[in-house]
Amino acid sequence: MKKRALISVSDKQGVVDFAKQLVELGFEIISTGGTKTALEKAGVKTISISDITGFPECLDGRVKTLHPNVHAGVLAMRSNPEHMSQLEKLGINTIDIVCVNLYPFKETISKPDVSFAEAIENIDIGGPTMIRAAAKNYQDVAVIVDPQDYQKVIDEIKQYGEVSLDTKKLLSYKVFEHTCVYDTLIANYLREQLGIKFPQKISFAFEKVQDMRYGENPHQSAAFYRNALPNSACLANAVQLNGKELSFNNINDTNGAIELLREFKNPCAVAIKHTNPCGVAEGKDLLDAYQKAYDCDPVSIFGGIVAFNGIVEKPLAQELVKIFLEVVVAKGFTDDALEVLKSKPNLRVLVIDDIDQKRKYDEFDLKRVSGGLLVQDKDNIVFEEIKDVTNEKATESQKADLEFAYKVVKHCKSNAIVVAKNGATVGIGVGQTSRVWAMQQALEHAGEKTKGAVVASDAFFPFDDCAKLCAQAGIASIIQPGGSIRDQDSIDECNKDGISMLFCKNRHFKH
Repeated sequence: MKKRALISVSDKQGVVDFAKQLVELGFEIISTGGTKTALEKAGVKTISISDITGFPECLDGRVKTLHPNVHAGVLAMRSNPEHMSQLEKLGINTIDIVCVNLYPFKETISKPDVSFAEAIENIDIGGPTMIRAAAKNYQDVAVIVDPQDYQKVIDEIKQYGEVSLDTKKLLSYKVFEHTCVYDTLIANYLREQLGIKFPQKISFAFEKVQDMRYGENPHQSAAFYRNALPNSACLANAVQLNGKELSFNNINDTNGAIELLREFKNPCAVAIKHTNPCGVAEGKDLLDAYQKAYDCDPVSIFGGIVAFNGIVEKPLAQELVKIFLEVVVAKGFTDDALEVLKSKPNLRVLVIDDIDQKRKYDEFDLKRVSGGLLVQDKDNIVFEEIKDVTNEKATESQKADLEFAYKVVKHCKSNAIVVAKNGATVGIGVGQTSRVWAMQQALEHAGEKTKGAVVASDAFFPFDDCAKLCAQAGIASIIQPGGSIRDQDSIDECNKDGISMLFCKNRHFKH
């Protein structure tokens, strides 16, 4: 039988050269629609799919390859005499190479104004059927969905006269990987359109960005994947301008910095260490914000991640290079600032040009457990309502600091306490098994700066002991969710000590 390749692609990158080389190697080319037009325009002789099926393409191209003359040629096992006898009786030629990539569903739904009808029209039917058939019959058919594999196929045919079995197995695997992601994107798009939040079965599609030297620890292997439909304003879209390759921990910590940074509109600096904030501040400009954030904890910031919601200029860059930092990420950098930062060749410098934009929270928060997966909404609010519960009322400036502190504590590992003053953190207590210990840690960290400062707690005070510690430290105002059966004890303690306390509705546990 004649050697034949069926080529029908949406992504036409490299396809003309690929087809020309196949012809030189003795293949006949079967093609359809736009691919056929592109190949013939480039001088590649093709056979129309209609000449193979004996039936015209119809329904605006919805039906063209769904035919026994195509699928029998793909699925026939060459080692099975009965299969080959049936092909001969039916007058069907085998198809040895299937080169197909699918309608651009991902690109279609990525458009901001895409209609539901347009999205549905870009769901491929014949393409997945054909490549799955070829992948199933991998021992006899080379199936190509990725243009990056064209040259490997050509090289092996030139060297061996055919594509090696190992390569065919790999190409087969890539088909099912490809269709799995394709169908996941379709299912998730339809789920969102229908407003189904937690379906009975769920899958997610991610694409590899890079392999990593190791994971959280050197004995763990790791890779970084981005959402197949990444949001804007996300770390996966960052551009690296300087420094070593990002590590697993760099990415994890930097993501924490970006998530916290987005809570603020004024010039803001966020310093992160091991995913916890070690200094956060708003200022009149980024340099002022950084200096205030640095002052919160000059020790922990060493080796940390610093994020900014604006353009880093030279004076700020000159401050940043005075200490060892792993990553600096910002909306942008002036040329002279970047030159200063590049004086430290290992400092990773990242740009996310829309880092200051609020992102649409349409992603889930995922937590793996042994044998399963916890799925929840992103924690995308600070508080829905706020009310004074003590005799002493918070001043407007205190309320501003309370809101600032609550935004920060939301991003601290529980149990967490944040002490803040004048738009900057001055003490942070995180990850304690006792809320009292978190309070003690934060107050001790703040030292004398506790006088007249405010406190935010990520969850309610179960007893009045935290309120007593605040009184002893000179704290002026407290914000916490409330909801304890002993709330009144804490309110009474604050009333006795002249501290204002506000309850907000929303707890922010972070584990």
